[in-house]
Amino acid sequence: MYQPVIAEMKSHMEKTVEDLRKEYQKIRTGRASTALLDEVKVDYYGNPSGLSQVATLAVPEPRSITITPWESKMIGPIEKAILNANLGLTPGNDGKQIRLNLPPLTEERRKEIVKGLKKMDEEHKVAVRNIRRKAIDDLKKLEKDKAITEDELKKAEKEVQGVTDSLIAKLDETLAHKEKEVMEV
Repeated sequence: MYQPVIAEMKSHMEKTVEDLRKEYQKIRTGRASTALLDEVKVDYYGNPSGLSQVATLAVPEPRSITITPWESKMIGPIEKAILNANLGLTPGNDGKQIRLNLPPLTEERRKEIVKGLKKMDEEHKVAVRNIRRKAIDDLKKLEKDKAITEDELKKAEKEVQGVTDSLIAKLDETLAHKEKEVMEV
């Protein structure tokens, strides 16, 4: 009777974990990743388009990304879009291809990034706790409406806490993995 409430809660919590992973992909770690460019929009004949929709992205070396536009006249707009995105990367081109070289991160910058990662992690944990609170409120409403018994409520609350604990652990695991990646020299 209370399973739909728990299923919905679990779905929302898993979306929160997935959101954190996507946020972490956008953060520069000193290692090249095309995910750094996911948010870059290029003016393509008057339409803002994702970079991957107007060019081929590749990571030929650990510290560089190459962008090969499908049309050579797109090199200028792509360079402009990368500079406007404030990624801290300076594009260079050879007329056919744009190359982005990622400079190594300083120890100070790594620590700043980790601090930002921890802040994001805490925000997502708060979101998970809010989802838990809503689920428990929904369960109490079911009990008040006599849809479930008091014993079922207690059992459901334990299940809610178990799911919450496992998802908080996933968030911590994700943070630890990204922190290790950032601090790696």
